[in-house]
Amino acid sequence: MKFALVLLAVSVGVAYALENGLARSPPMGWMSWERFRCITDCKKYPDECISEQLFKRTADLMVSEGYLQAGYDFVNIDDCWSEMERDANGILIADKKRFPNGIKHLADYIHAKGLKFGLYQDIGTKTCAGYPGMKNYFEIDAQTFADWDVDFIKIDGCYADEYKMVNDYILFGELMNKTGRPILYSCSWPAYQEYNGIIPDYDILKKTCNMWRNWGDIEDSHSSVESITRYFSDNQKRIQPHSGPGHWNDPDTLVLGNYGLSYEQSKSQLAVWTVLAAPLLLSNDLATVPPEIKELLQNKDIIAANQDPLGIQGLLVKTINRIEIWKRPILPKVKDELTQVVAFVSRRADGAPYAIRVKLAEDLGIENSSYIKGYKVYDLFNRDRKPLFVPANGSFETRINPTGANFYRFEPKLNVFLRGMVEDE
Repeated sequence: MKFALVLLAVSVGVAYALENGLARSPPMGWMSWERFRCITDCKKYPDECISEQLFKRTADLMVSEGYLQAGYDFVNIDDCWSEMERDANGILIADKKRFPNGIKHLADYIHAKGLKFGLYQDIGTKTCAGYPGMKNYFEIDAQTFADWDVDFIKIDGCYADEYKMVNDYILFGELMNKTGRPILYSCSWPAYQEYNGIIPDYDILKKTCNMWRNWGDIEDSHSSVESITRYFSDNQKRIQPHSGPGHWNDPDTLVLGNYGLSYEQSKSQLAVWTVLAAPLLLSNDLATVPPEIKELLQNKDIIAANQDPLGIQGLLVKTINRIEIWKRPILPKVKDELTQVVAFVSRRADGAPYAIRVKLAEDLGIENSSYIKGYKVYDLFNRDRKPLFVPANGSFETRINPTGANFYRFEPKLNVFLRGMVEDE
């Protein structure tokens, strides 16, 4: 009964739901939490503490290392940035030692680099790390974020009631709208509800938020990546239809370039996140990312697939001998048939690469029409490799390294003659 009453209250709020025209493709950028957590001792860890210096350095590297040019344009502060108390007027204050010039100064610095600025807060009484939350200060905080020229706000869900928080998220979205500043709205209520056995109302969610965390925080390990991936495959029928331009399921940050993933495992996370049409938010130290990982993160073909304008979230379509096959439709479209990106993801660790042969229709679900003669298959991790041609009724073989992934684009090709048109191969 309590849940029914909450949903009734929520449905009233939807009339004023967020539609800010933002996030028409999955957001790309950088976020501090996974790599830098709540390190606040700047004397002991001057290059890692949550501080003005860290975010300015990251903004500089986003530009100089080519990430902005590749499409990563947000620099986002997560938890632990504020003082432990609000000021006398109830306004949040940045930690005076770690952010001596204040948040507006930092936002201006980031904007001057051609980047966008993101910030973190919590819908409850405290943030997850114990800093002041937004409860009872929604209107003040919405205006404060607008005054600071924030472009992206992540609102966490610690210290809040899993039922009542939905109305609060909706209210805060309305108050942000009233400021007149378009702010990308990242919500967390599905993660808190699903952990507590509550099925979120995704129809309300996608009318309220631009993106949302579905499950727990990612950690710097392949097992964490696998766990989140498993949540998405186990629940894909329920959550996939609600993702699309303006409103995205978010499996959390990319942890490539840190300590926990091998090169092969880095390929695996990037491929699955691309198929999921996930936001690509890095959480690493850009100053120490190895060249081979930087090349993965700036791979133009993979970014283009992630940013495909159709915004269709892909699915796990089959598992064969612990090789998962993930597929997502993207442009270009040939007649009535879309291109497909297909990731072969190994959950094997038996020491040797594992070969698998699949039939396009039976195993991949690539159903071709009579005017399609076959597919050009591009290796997205080996961009210099010459594409293969696979007949429409044919099969495809690949060999995947342990715990790694192979990633391909299957682009349909017309029959040689169709209504007087000759295929240009």
